[in-house]
Amino acid sequence: MRVLIVKTSSMGDVLHTLPALTDAMRAIPDIKFDWVVEEGFAQIPSWHPAVDRVIPVAIRRWRKNWFGSETRQQRCDFKRVLQSRNYDIIIDAQGLVKSAALVTRVAKGEKHGMDSKTAREPFACWFFDKKHLINKKQHAVERIRELFALSLGYEKPSTQGDYAIAARFLSGKPALPENYLVFLHATTRADKHWPEERWRELIGLLASSGLKIKLPWGADHEYHRAVRLAEGFDYVEVLPKSSLEKVAEILAGAQAVVSVDTGLSHLTAALDRPNITLYGPTDPGLIGGYGQNQIALTADKTRNIGTISATEVFSALNALNI
Repeated sequence: MRVLIVKTSSMGDVLHTLPALTDAMRAIPDIKFDWVVEEGFAQIPSWHPAVDRVIPVAIRRWRKNWFGSETRQQRCDFKRVLQSRNYDIIIDAQGLVKSAALVTRVAKGEKHGMDSKTAREPFACWFFDKKHLINKKQHAVERIRELFALSLGYEKPSTQGDYAIAARFLSGKPALPENYLVFLHATTRADKHWPEERWRELIGLLASSGLKIKLPWGADHEYHRAVRLAEGFDYVEVLPKSSLEKVAEILAGAQAVVSVDTGLSHLTAALDRPNITLYGPTDPGLIGGYGQNQIALTADKTRNIGTISATEVFSALNALNI
């Protein structure tokens, strides 16, 4: 059986889809997946053993110059690749009109997705042949697992979902020579940032732990924040700019991770690493870290992430016995 997955973004949403592939792989041994995903996240599906082909799409980039000659050519090339195979089933796990119209609609095969009551954008279901009612009062991972089970005709397992990618980053690789933590300090929304003075206070509390602290970054402003956080602490390392795969290797080797609400926090969960995630305005109940050893610390009723103290995080780290 060959199945096409339409789940283009974001990083967390792409990662949340992986356990559903593992369920399907175990229920249908000969199943193979192709996956349409935004070009910036194309590495992630390739990590899963059931994925045969990754088809990058660039909707985010194309919409900046939709009718430009180069964009038109790239869209034509994408459509040609997409239609080069006939699929037994197409599963649209995105649930958005944009991706359904541009990808699911033109792919060849029976199209499945959430119905109008449960899709993120109800009109997206116009493009589906089979529409499934999915319980909304469950974690995003479980919703996608249910969608795959209903689309492919097996019973959703009652056990916790398995991302099936951690072994890729640990198997056969030598252990890194030092014990370290990773602090994921960067996120897109200002109100999701934990104040820099809190990060520095936490770093100070860890001075006698013997642990190194690694600070990854992506954009220039994130690099400058990392430099400010590390200033004066010789056990804190600002990492070089790295590929997503390299960051995953670093996360996989960490004793534990402290993070704000960001895509890399979900990657940490997918790698089965102990992870303390700090939440301010967002509710971790339905979209928070999913997996083993995932700890959510939430702000007080003001939803101001700055109300989470460094000592709270330090205590949570100590409770992990790292």
